[in-house]
Amino acid sequence: MNDNKKAIISILRKSEGTPVSGQEIGERLGITRAMVWKYIKALRKEGYDVRSSPKTGYILDSCPDKIDPEMLQVILKTSLFGNDVLYYSELESTNNTAREIASRSSEGTVVLAETQKSGRGRMGREWQSVPGGLWLSLILKPSIPLDNLSRVTLVAGIAVTNALRNMGVDAHIKWPNDVLVKGKKICGILTEVSAEIGKVEYVILGIGINVNVKLSDLNDDIRRNSTSIANETGKPIDRTSFLASLLYELEQQYIRFKTRQFAEIVDEWINLSDTIGRNVRVTTPTLLIEGKAIGITEKGALVVLDKNDKKHEIIAGNCRYSD
Repeated sequence: MNDNKKAIISILRKSEGTPVSGQEIGERLGITRAMVWKYIKALRKEGYDVRSSPKTGYILDSCPDKIDPEMLQVILKTSLFGNDVLYYSELESTNNTAREIASRSSEGTVVLAETQKSGRGRMGREWQSVPGGLWLSLILKPSIPLDNLSRVTLVAGIAVTNALRNMGVDAHIKWPNDVLVKGKKICGILTEVSAEIGKVEYVILGIGINVNVKLSDLNDDIRRNSTSIANETGKPIDRTSFLASLLYELEQQYIRFKTRQFAEIVDEWINLSDTIGRNVRVTTPTLLIEGKAIGITEKGALVVLDKNDKKHEIIAGNCRYSD
């Protein structure tokens, strides 16, 4: 995109719905009002909905439903996350691509795709990555013991939930790695790791969020238990702006993770949890545990109290509600 067009979009984004006159835009960019009008017309042809009035100026009502990596750099408010963004129209899996480059990439590098052909969730489950979603992987290098890896998933769950709540979506976390709205899945998180001698070399944090996904594009089994931000808010979402706010939340939570007592983060996770207090059935490779979810440990294990009042700490498993 032409630099002046980018600058106009940036000015209109930052005005947040307040009209900006063609004269003001022209003065800021050092171009004539006629040139401003020429660029506005070109932007409209590219799918930007720019409203104009002779007496008030220009307002950006909506952008094309496509992630714009260049605009992301303009509006991003992070210092680490998103400094490097690799953007693709389609990948097999953003996690796979991130893993291929992780050892030689800086921390905070983001791999993005408009669609994935082989998106997956935990335990190899299918994750449909259709157009309109946010499918990304974030490379982290936290220098933590391998035993603390589950904490990264907890931190990511808090960040995603906060970003969704900032959009007016009443999101809650389902242990270990889902975010739900009214009981329906809106986000999945997949954490993969490379480690040596018990110490983490890097973490690939895969996040898939149904932003503007059309639920009709999903398979019947998946659609039945899924929702999207657009479905919940009743309007399409600017995915580039949402990505910027998500990366900001992720970075803030990551800073807390590295600088604060983890007990504080556990408390916040519990406050946002959809799981604590529910009757659950948790399946692990060797056990089926039924009972009431009563807490979370600092290792990220779910604490389940069974009918014999015995406590179980489960670090990984498939959790289903039974109430």
